[in-house]
Amino acid sequence: MIHLDLILLAIGVAVIVRFMAMRSGTTWSDRWQRTLGLFLFSPLLLVVTAIAVLQMGQHGQMFGLPVGQVGYACALGFLGYVAACLVWKLWTGWRSLQALQQYPQIEIQQQQAYLLDTAIPFAAQVGFWRSELVVSRGLLAEFSAAQIEAVLAHEQAHTHYRDTFWFFGLNWLRQVTVWLPKTEHLWQELLLLREMRADGWAAQRVDALLVAETLLQMAQAPLMQLENACAAISASSDLTRLEERIESLLSESAVPVPPAFPWVWVLVALIPCLTIVLHQ
Repeated sequence: MIHLDLILLAIGVAVIVRFMAMRSGTTWSDRWQRTLGLFLFSPLLLVVTAIAVLQMGQHGQMFGLPVGQVGYACALGFLGYVAACLVWKLWTGWRSLQALQQYPQIEIQQQQAYLLDTAIPFAAQVGFWRSELVVSRGLLAEFSAAQIEAVLAHEQAHTHYRDTFWFFGLNWLRQVTVWLPKTEHLWQELLLLREMRADGWAAQRVDALLVAETLLQMAQAPLMQLENACAAISASSDLTRLEERIESLLSESAVPVPPAFPWVWVLVALIPCLTIVLHQ
């Protein structure tokens, strides 16, 4: 039953680490690294532990104790669930891309975009590694040319950082570990930091005050979100988060510093792999 004990230990550590998910750090880069690290650690730890258990198999011993079949079955079931979630999200993302094909394409400020026939102002990148720009008739009708330029600059940031691809993966991990504490809190924090990064990118190309004004006007419109694999300027439209984005734009922190990936969290999550050498 030692494998079951390993799985329970991993769950315990994952839960305890999630209770560390309190906002800290005074810079955007510090917050990004801590939030992303805390978000990634728990699902990676559980997945790595399950893979290690499968690798060791149903027979043998660890520390002189039998490994048993219950832990093996739990690991297999969990990894099956993880795989099923990935397949489902790939399917819904592909379906969203296919749905775009029915909309007309237009050129807006030398960029190709799909045009949604709705009066709600909306702009987003939709897709995976190579995303597509989507705008609405409401955006073109209600916003000035300068405001549209600010919106497009924001969306170009999502393309530059491949946000649709990376946040597709993060959203998958979110679904897999939705039962862990602080999952939604960390997810919303990541969305906020992603949008602050895109705001900062836009503020380097158009006036920051214009970006803030456009963001405020977009937030006053009803929220519209595509089903999956989408990065929109109107994300994180909660009033407090909107105020934080605007304050960031109007301060020197509007230009984000590219953060380092939180490799320490990932390396610690790989520790269960070491248990394989203890299997006999």
